[in-house]
Amino acid sequence: MAKNDNLGEAKKAKNDEFYTQYGDIEAEMNAYVEYNPDVFRNKTILLPCDDPEWSNFTKYFSSNFSRFGLKKLISTSYAKGAANNEITLFEMESPLFDEEKHESRGKLFTLTRDKDGSGNIDTDDIEFSGYLEGDGDFRSEEVKKLRDEADIIITNPPFSLFREFLAWIMEGEKKFVILGNMNAITYKEVFPYLKENTSWLGYKSLNIDMYFSVTDEYKKWLVQNKKEGSAYKIIGDVVMGRLASACWFTNIEHGKRHEWLQLDTMAHNLKYNKQLKKKLEEYGCETYPKYDNYDAIEVPFTECIPSDYDGVMGVPITFLDKYNPEQFEVLGATESEGKGFSNGLWNGDISQAIVNEKRVYKRLFIRKKGENAQ
Repeated sequence: MAKNDNLGEAKKAKNDEFYTQYGDIEAEMNAYVEYNPDVFRNKTILLPCDDPEWSNFTKYFSSNFSRFGLKKLISTSYAKGAANNEITLFEMESPLFDEEKHESRGKLFTLTRDKDGSGNIDTDDIEFSGYLEGDGDFRSEEVKKLRDEADIIITNPPFSLFREFLAWIMEGEKKFVILGNMNAITYKEVFPYLKENTSWLGYKSLNIDMYFSVTDEYKKWLVQNKKEGSAYKIIGDVVMGRLASACWFTNIEHGKRHEWLQLDTMAHNLKYNKQLKKKLEEYGCETYPKYDNYDAIEVPFTECIPSDYDGVMGVPITFLDKYNPEQFEVLGATESEGKGFSNGLWNGDISQAIVNEKRVYKRLFIRKKGENAQ
């Protein structure tokens, strides 16, 4: 029983306490700035649950405050987070510091001015603006007010609360860039936004793993229970947790979203793509098969989407990494990933897609758009 409890705690830590590296934040934000150099200009950015003493989100945006032309940066910390057991330098130097409130209240940090007179607004100018009335939970009324004040929300929310966090952002009608799990693509609370192009995946490719700082407890669990290179890697003497499924969700434009996917004909793919031929052998087919229970053909790999087929195709959820809304339209998803999302394509009893009585993993249904169709 104790072992199961430990596994549960480790799983919770894995889902909710992965801290994003500075370089990963920089690489992602660069894509938005390259597409629109003024994307952050005169904007107020909220970083919920981001203590500046530890958060790379706060460090990144404070370091680039002047370059981006930000209006205001707001960071809130969560009182029950591991980092909040220690007193930040910003907090200690402030006359608002209260040792009794330190561990029970969330904290508010802001950046708006050149406090130290250096001629540049940066990390050294972050101000501890006091304690929140509550613990800093994003669902509280006081953090909602900060959300309403902000133009853009950027953070790595607890993965276990991703659905609720995204709904909280959408309720406030805000721009956002947040980290999540790739499987969130098919959540019934998430997929409709992707289908309707009110949100999309960020710049980072899904085939690039992400490594995160993790709690000491989870580091110990990883080393004791997992193999290096699969769930973690060691850089110097630091254990970094690996998440192959981590990806960015956003509603801010970037150039990759408008790149056209180069397609080959069915005949070309069937003749030259070894990966496709192997998969079709597993299905017992010689060509692109039609699902037993969906009115669409199976395309097991995004690279094998045929240029000369105009009908509905089932593709892996990783297709969204290459999705250009000017080239394709997303029609739906398999029923098992959200009842009613198949857009009338489902015609059987089993909700998961089936090819020759073999079940297929999660699928999105797409079609070439307008003049792109033959």
